[in-house]
Amino acid sequence: MLDTTTALQTALMAGAADAETPFADQEALEASIRSARDALIASQHPDGYWCFELEADCTIPAEYVLMMHYLGEIDRALQAKMAAYLRAHQQADGGWPLFFGGELDISCSVKAYYALKLAGDAPQAPHMDRAKEAILTHGGAARANVFTRITLALFGQVPWRATPFMPVEILLLPPWFPFHLDKTSYWSRTVMVPLLILCSLKPQACNPHGAHIRELFEVPAEQETRYFPVRSSLNRAVLLLERFGRVLEPWIPRRLRARALRKAETWVVERLNDRDGLGAIFPAMVNAVEALDCLGYPPSHPDRAAAREALQGLVVDRGAVAYCQPCFSPVWDTALACLALQDTGGADAQAAVRRALDWLQERQLLEDTGDWRGKRPRLRGGGWPFQFRNSHYPDLDDTAAVAWAMDQTEDPAFSDSIRRAADWICGMQSRNGGFAAFDVDNTHTYLNEIPFADHGALLDPPTADVSARCLTLLARLGGDRGAYRRALEACLAYLRAEQEANGSWFGRWGTNHIYGTWSALVALEQAGVEPEHPDVRRAVAWLKGVQRPDGGWGEDNDSYWDPQKAGRGDRSTSFQTAWAILGLVAAGEVDSDSVRNGVEHLLRTRRPDGTWEDADFTAPGFPRVFYLKYHGYSQYFPLWALARYRNLAQGQSA
Repeated sequence: MLDTTTALQTALMAGAADAETPFADQEALEASIRSARDALIASQHPDGYWCFELEADCTIPAEYVLMMHYLGEIDRALQAKMAAYLRAHQQADGGWPLFFGGELDISCSVKAYYALKLAGDAPQAPHMDRAKEAILTHGGAARANVFTRITLALFGQVPWRATPFMPVEILLLPPWFPFHLDKTSYWSRTVMVPLLILCSLKPQACNPHGAHIRELFEVPAEQETRYFPVRSSLNRAVLLLERFGRVLEPWIPRRLRARALRKAETWVVERLNDRDGLGAIFPAMVNAVEALDCLGYPPSHPDRAAAREALQGLVVDRGAVAYCQPCFSPVWDTALACLALQDTGGADAQAAVRRALDWLQERQLLEDTGDWRGKRPRLRGGGWPFQFRNSHYPDLDDTAAVAWAMDQTEDPAFSDSIRRAADWICGMQSRNGGFAAFDVDNTHTYLNEIPFADHGALLDPPTADVSARCLTLLARLGGDRGAYRRALEACLAYLRAEQEANGSWFGRWGTNHIYGTWSALVALEQAGVEPEHPDVRRAVAWLKGVQRPDGGWGEDNDSYWDPQKAGRGDRSTSFQTAWAILGLVAAGEVDSDSVRNGVEHLLRTRRPDGTWEDADFTAPGFPRVFYLKYHGYSQYFPLWALARYRNLAQGQSA
């Protein structure tokens, strides 16, 4: 692939671009590709990887401030910068959203308000008064989600009965029991186990200044809400069982509790991940530090010190303000940057890709112990994590993207890595033919009825976007082994069944239907589905139908609440425009006006330094609960789309 792309680019630059192309300004296209390529290569780490900032909503920096006050270990300079960040992101309505421009989220707003009060902001200050009024208008702090109420219980702001009954003895339940840790997602496990320690021992935060938020509960009687509103008949039954269990908790034998606490402690310590943290995700890492403190680990203990250092490593200090990332994304960023550069061609791009793939190859998880082995004990490892290090939790999406980039080099040095990755992916296929992010058949939907699951993100079921990425890889390797062919056919059937009535696909890990549709169309192309196939035509018609007047595409995160907003937003973004272009050219639309207009939009909006700037959040961590801004998406996706378009246009006209 690299050789072909390089030859095309050499021919263009040598003056062989006299053949007609669907795009009029070939010089502007080439200049944009060159500048974007050079900017991306310049941002590569000397070790070979890319790792762009990953920004979340204000919940994360607020929780960092809350953690410092829980432990009584306050970095006042950092606290001041995080408080400045929180103030800067307060919206005109007084609250804080889950993504820029979104509606007020009660849980995020409560945590941000409390963090600012802990940092010393007076409740009478205008911005605090506006926040208080906004929170009370939306029902007050009692309407916050379970995670927020647990934090408030630790600070003595709500009674423990306001939190779910989560005794640590849950860890002693057998695998056949309706609730078992292995039946939840990776992120739920890593967040939940240290929480079980905290919810069982019920420690109190140091809170050295004694700050409270009683004013956030002063709502009129008619606005008062139950901590656990009934969501269904099954949920009602679970709530009754929980109430019964809470009454029995004082009679749990001490030996049984001690045994369960030891098991929880061992589980957490085994997965502390050195200086990358439990699960390599912020919420689990915070809970781990607080749980170790609760268990008596002093600040100097190596495990607690490493866990604390992992959190400090996530801080982004911009001088006047600072925030905390939810995690690092080096494997994902590196894989996607490689795929973009492989389409740009050129010796510098090839060299950068080779450095990156060498770095990735060394990090493949081949023999590591992982939670996924509970379902697949005989399956050989072969995945990659999302983060620098997360050996218990390789990610199928990352694994497919890395192996895809390796396969495009046609370099035999990567053959074993690709084979191990594909074998592992095939072994992780769920019964319905799809692929989840981390687990197999993690579809116990009844667990969403437990009070702890009010966020609706307890599980890791197969999704169209991850399945599409896996299908893309397996299709590239489909002729090599019969097992790949069987897995490919099952995944293809799953993907077709997941197509929405409007022709799009849902995007679980990227916003939203534009992301899912791009992923699916590329997979269908690789699987040999013809552009004339009805599924492809429906998807193409949908993408064209949601294109904006400026030639770009943009979809707000509101589409996760309102299906009528699928593919639609207030403005075009570079990354969503790139996804749409990549999807359309995969469907044979390189000559279309829609693609041409999308390319022109990217050329118009490119900055002088060769990059694009978007203020929008690009992906959900969990739909309707937690959103992310991948700062790299505006760097490699537009480049990839322009280069891919250039190559296909030249290939058709040659």
